[in-house]
Amino acid sequence: MSKIIEIGISKSKGGIIQSFKSIEAVKGKGLIGDRKFKNDNNKKSQLTLIQIENIEYYNKIAECNIKSLDFRRNIVTRGVDLNALLNKEFFIGKIKVKAHDLCRPCKYLENLLNQKIFVKSLMLKAGLRCEILSSGTIYVDDIIKKYD
Repeated sequence: MSKIIEIGISKSKGGIIQSFKSIEAVKGKGLIGDRKFKNDNNKKSQLTLIQIENIEYYNKIAECNIKSLDFRRNIVTRGVDLNALLNKEFFIGKIKVKAHDLCRPCKYLENLLNQKIFVKSLMLKAGLRCEILSSGTIYVDDIIKKYD
């Protein structure tokens, strides 16, 4: 089953990602309390997701144990191929979102985590950048389903 297993936000750029059981999503703005929350927010900056399967893959090949929220995405999922949702609308629980772009792994995070193969290994596995199309609460264990 496709679902949310972790939620995290940071109040500042480079700040610690804090874990939450639920978070308020605001249409067109982002997640309340997150560093990227703002009026008239760019549709690619409102919400980010990453698959736990890709985190586990990276930890295996890099022989490390980086925590999922240290990948600096807002939502960690299990059981869903996020890349297949690119350019599609879907639901996270009752919240409607649209995936506009793949997240690219960056040198900043590679250096922060002190990982030499981070960017190369996660090129198409670093998650999705999404627009929030309806406001409401996102919860851990919310189901992810395609919009019909």
